[in-house]
Amino acid sequence: MKPAYLETIALIERLHRQCMELVKTELDRLGVRDLNAVQAMILFNLGDSQLTVGELTQRGYYLGSNVSYNVKKMVENGYLHQERSPHDKRATHLQCSEKGMEICNRLDELFDRHARELANSGVDEGALGTTNDSLQRLEGFWAAARVTGVSSVA
Repeated sequence: MKPAYLETIALIERLHRQCMELVKTELDRLGVRDLNAVQAMILFNLGDSQLTVGELTQRGYYLGSNVSYNVKKMVENGYLHQERSPHDKRATHLQCSEKGMEICNRLDELFDRHARELANSGVDEGALGTTNDSLQRLEGFWAAARVTGVSSVA
């Protein structure tokens, strides 16, 4: 079991890096130089929603300090609108600007192309569903291990 588990961990890391490279390649193709792949994925995950930084962190599983930095840069570069909550002055609401929505739409088109190409390459929706189920169970195991201390040495 341990070799398969370690292979899964390594594969998750490699897949994440490759996905970010694909997003970066798309940004380069579009001539976007003031946005990195992580920022583009934050925009994509935000989409046409309006969220606080905390909600974005929870929804996207981004590190809090990284989100704050990335939000600041995206506001500066015109990809996000940020405004203080009228009800809680500590919270700020984020929303994609028109420029940010253009990136969302381009990434949506990219992922549509990938889905079609993936289906044509022999990876079907059922296989992805099985993979997703396994990864969700692994995510749950890790979350529980963090809370219960299963990962600590007895």
